[in-house]
Amino acid sequence: MGAPFAYGVAVLAPLGGALVAGLLGRAIGDRAAQAVSILCMIVAAICGSLAFFPLATDAAHPGVLLLGTWIDVGRFHVTWALRYDTLSAAMVAMVTFVSTLIHIYSVGYMGHDEYPRFRFFAYLSLFSFSMLMLVTADNLLQLFFGWEGVGLCSE
Repeated sequence: MGAPFAYGVAVLAPLGGALVAGLLGRAIGDRAAQAVSILCMIVAAICGSLAFFPLATDAAHPGVLLLGTWIDVGRFHVTWALRYDTLSAAMVAMVTFVSTLIHIYSVGYMGHDEYPRFRFFAYLSLFSFSMLMLVTADNLLQLFFGWEGVGLCSE
């Protein structure tokens, strides 16, 4: 598995957990939604660490992982891209690891709450994804998207 691929999986895995927990949480139940969210975060933490080490040892070169075009109007072009350098890879590894621990801790913390836990875990995973978008942003519009996502999930 190449470092850029692992980097992309580390950033996008929490979004997968948020989508499954948020859209299917009522159908699959709280326990399954929690398990999927935690599993996605564990995958993200492993991939984040695997992506960091080649950059830290200078085995990989910094770059940009292009995900697609976001806005293309006239001469105004904005892409979805992940900045891939030592600092952003270190932040991805740290954010995914800490977020994984928070997800695991939240199972016990939310255990006696009557509020649907699948919704909490969907927001928690979406918060993690937004934080990762924030630290890997390749342009200011994507940075703003990540910043606003963090704020939205913090309400």
